[in-house]
Amino acid sequence: MAWFKRKNDGILTSTDEKLDVPDGIWNKCPSCKKPLYTSDLEAHHYLCSHCNYHLRIGSKEYFKIIFDDNSFVELDENLTSGDPLKFIDTKKYPERVKDTIAKTGLKDAMRTAHGKVEGEDLVICCMDFNFIGGSMGSVVGEKISRAIDYCIANKYAFMIISKSGGARMMEAAYSLMQMAKTSAKLALLAQNKLPYISLCTDPTTGGVTASYAMLGDITISEPGALIGFAGPRVIKETIKRDLPKDFQTAEFVLEHGFLDFIVDRKDLKKRLGTFLRMIKN
Repeated sequence: MAWFKRKNDGILTSTDEKLDVPDGIWNKCPSCKKPLYTSDLEAHHYLCSHCNYHLRIGSKEYFKIIFDDNSFVELDENLTSGDPLKFIDTKKYPERVKDTIAKTGLKDAMRTAHGKVEGEDLVICCMDFNFIGGSMGSVVGEKISRAIDYCIANKYAFMIISKSGGARMMEAAYSLMQMAKTSAKLALLAQNKLPYISLCTDPTTGGVTASYAMLGDITISEPGALIGFAGPRVIKETIKRDLPKDFQTAEFVLEHGFLDFIVDRKDLKKRLGTFLRMIKN
């Protein structure tokens, strides 16, 4: 192209003259790596418009997607973790909790709320992975227990949205005790003939999988979610064998009978409403 010739080498625009793209406008799909407008993500339930990958979201987003008009009453919102073991790793446990609260705006890895889904009452306990990896500590177990008591007192359906790396190591045995505590409470809910819906999202692992995540009257999942006890890398190193294709994905778990169905996030509210009306009649 002889008609075009650069007269000066290099970039001549000064730093002051450069136009920065404001933070938060763009996102990138972790699966297909294509750029996504953040505003488009919010409008389409945080699904990739190119490959339908379900991006990780927290309780704020799930409540907005599920509850009618994003209207709900939050329960036990001020519960925070104690430190009975005086645990210290790179920092003291209370300091880690305080820092995480300041960073995320969350009090712990679980939020509980009561609202309407297509006009039907539902109490939801939703885990937040941003709070110490969604780890299950005493606050998580206590919030689930109190939510179940609330459901029994008011005859409401109950749902847990799991998203967790498992037990919280800083609470050791206190964390593991939540597995038995929540399982016993769910048995009490069943005795009162109230439904429990378990939604497994990416990732649902460890003690959460070994307890309440797999105890639903219906157990469902989002597409592609990692669901298991130990992670695939741990299992592969232990058995010294290659794992089956798509091992521990929602599709693999469904095929082996541990899920009732997989639901796309954009269809979640409609499916929940249908189920709640069905069990009511």
